[in-house]
Amino acid sequence: MADKPTEQHKNKTSAARLWPLLAVNFFMADMQSGIGPFVGVFLLERGWASGMIGTAMTIGNIAGMLIATPVGGMIDASTRKRLWVVVPGLAVVAASSIILLWQNFWAVAASQIATSIAGVAIVPAVTGITLGIVKQRGFTRQNGLNQAFNHGGNMIGAAASGYLGWQFGYFSVFLLAALFGAITIACVLMIPPSSIDNHAARGGKEDDPKSQHSGLTVLFRHTPLLVLALSLAAFHLGNAAIVPLYGMAAVAGQHANGPSFVATTIVIAQGTMIIASVIAMRAAEGRGYWPILLVSFLVLPLRGALAYFLSGWWGVFPIEILDGVGTGLQSVATPGMVARSLSGTGRINLAQGAVITIQGAGAAVSPALGGWIAEWVGFSPAFLVLGALGFVAVGSWVALRAAVKQY
Repeated sequence: MADKPTEQHKNKTSAARLWPLLAVNFFMADMQSGIGPFVGVFLLERGWASGMIGTAMTIGNIAGMLIATPVGGMIDASTRKRLWVVVPGLAVVAASSIILLWQNFWAVAASQIATSIAGVAIVPAVTGITLGIVKQRGFTRQNGLNQAFNHGGNMIGAAASGYLGWQFGYFSVFLLAALFGAITIACVLMIPPSSIDNHAARGGKEDDPKSQHSGLTVLFRHTPLLVLALSLAAFHLGNAAIVPLYGMAAVAGQHANGPSFVATTIVIAQGTMIIASVIAMRAAEGRGYWPILLVSFLVLPLRGALAYFLSGWWGVFPIEILDGVGTGLQSVATPGMVARSLSGTGRINLAQGAVITIQGAGAAVSPALGGWIAEWVGFSPAFLVLGALGFVAVGSWVALRAAVKQY
């Protein structure tokens, strides 16, 4: 009988730690991308050319790409993991304010830099906090739940943004992103610092708390990490620009209202991602992450072909459902595979940052690539070029499967 209250106490303590963590994932979703999907149509309606929009977004993506790996290493070393969620929250509030007040090129670029840095910092920070609370044995399931809440937050945030943008204009959209940033900060501060095991949070050997961590060269010697980064880079080079380009094509052709159209694309995709992330969580527990990522890469060519043939409101449904499938699967499989393959090295968050950097290289170039192709030859050919890059990701993932299939 004496053990029963202890078990109940553990359950209550666990819930007290995990519910704020799930809330962080819910609210950080809109905090990460609340202004991003709306920037393209916001600037297009103010006379910007698609190439300049893509260039401004690319500058932000490059800044995020360059900072991701160092930030991951600092998160590994930090004993104040929650701070790495607080600072990105403040950055998003600043970015929302900048783009509302000034729409010149460098002000917009500055807002994109702030948003990108926030996005790349918060991902390894939340990964580290999750590992620190549930350890490696509970990570696959908790990461799946995190991603389901993250996509749910994005869906609710997008629906609210679409309604507010339709009723009150873009000011309300950016204000909502800032509000979500403030709520995220409040939620992460509800997680007790003592509940985060900093040794486990960085992926150290859990049965040996005094074990030495691997050197920084693990990033270059760990073959599964390199294969994963290469395939993701190719995928995101094609994938990152499709949603903003599709939105600009529809708005430019007067097929759709800007805020409402962007919100609809996000709601459809994120709703699908909730389902995909839960499926990925369950599949990973039995089959590993390799087949999950293979399916996600195969989605891109089909999506590019559909974007070529379809336009306007009615075409958004199949294109965004496919986006939800691919991105939803990757949202669980990518951090899961990094955490599983580098378990015991003490460099998991550094590696998360490195993967973000490499795939970010593809995502950083994608808006400029798609934007300039669209400006030169039209939106439809741009979709075909971007979609074809999915075959590059599939080819590398299959050809080098011996290094990654065990995970």
